[in-house]
Amino acid sequence: MSLRGNPVSEPATLPDGRAVSIELRVLDDDYIKDRSRTVTLELRSGGQVLASLLTVLEPEQTTEARRLAHELRRRLEDGSLAPTAGAIEPLADAAG
Repeated sequence: MSLRGNPVSEPATLPDGRAVSIELRVLDDDYIKDRSRTVTLELRSGGQVLASLLTVLEPEQTTEARRLAHELRRRLEDGSLAPTAGAIEPLADAAG
């Protein structure tokens, strides 16, 4: 199994009550040269992208992706992490 056919999605509720979806999947973008090996992390709320960034994860690292999604959920829900790319980037960079 890999993130190619099985993206990781984790729901979270922010302290202000907003529902957020944490999504890790292989990037599908024709402008990225090696997109088949690029794992992206997105936070979405109400159809809007709150944050989007590339991770250090490989598509085969499903366990690490799930672990990252759970950690993001925990921190987003307890308010110790803001739902922004700048706030989540250190966690995404350390996930590998």
